[in-house]
Amino acid sequence: MADNPAPRPRYLFIGGLHRSGTSLVNRLANALPGAGGITGSAAPENEGVYLQGAIPHTALSGRPMQFATNPDEHLTEAHPLNRLETRLRLEHDWDPWFAPGLDWRVEKSPVNFTRMRLLQQLFPMAQFIVVLRHPEAVAASVAAWVDAEPAALIDHWCEAHAQMAADLPYLHAVLILRYEDIIRAPDRALHQIAAFLDTKPASTPEAIADGNRPYAGAPALSPTQADAVVRWGYGPELAVHDWAGQVQHPLRAVREAVIQLAVPQD
Repeated sequence: MADNPAPRPRYLFIGGLHRSGTSLVNRLANALPGAGGITGSAAPENEGVYLQGAIPHTALSGRPMQFATNPDEHLTEAHPLNRLETRLRLEHDWDPWFAPGLDWRVEKSPVNFTRMRLLQQLFPMAQFIVVLRHPEAVAASVAAWVDAEPAALIDHWCEAHAQMAADLPYLHAVLILRYEDIIRAPDRALHQIAAFLDTKPASTPEAIADGNRPYAGAPALSPTQADAVVRWGYGPELAVHDWAGQVQHPLRAVREAVIQLAVPQD
């Protein structure tokens, strides 16, 4: 009798707007037992989007504060790339960059933010983490990269996250984390990620500073923008309010474990 084949690793895809904290969440997830990300590549931040040829990614793709509202970069189950050949090519291209024997392959690319529905079709057992950060801080931190007024950058944030929210009903397993909650209680956030993956927690691998502080006094949300982001617990002047968190998972026990670890605000 032939030996049973080793179980295939599952994928955890991390996405969000640039400067939202996706790299931080990637490091936290990689610290969990049985999980690991892409290492040793020359790609920026070891992002898998640059290390594959299955989903075209050119110099015009994934541009900060542009990709998330570009209809051509919103990839869903209706996309022509929803086929077996795409999955096989992705796995072939990524295989050399992941350590062998992982239970979870962690792939972080900001553009996953708009590709979750297609990626779920390609990898039905995949799970997703979306990282949010206060729109005023995101706008201020990308200002050196993007030639646009702060109000336009915040409008982009609002539109992009409205589209993401509309995608959520199509996803089986997704966890939304706020950057501000992570830096406030990193150990708790790490335990949330572990609970979401139904694995054991680990010690926080690094000290985490509050990256929002340098942006105190940045242009504030307008009343209309504030109305658009209140659902995520954000307000003008970098205000962060109570938010119950959001998680979707087929198993109620997993959902409840994650929600119980949500970070309370003062």
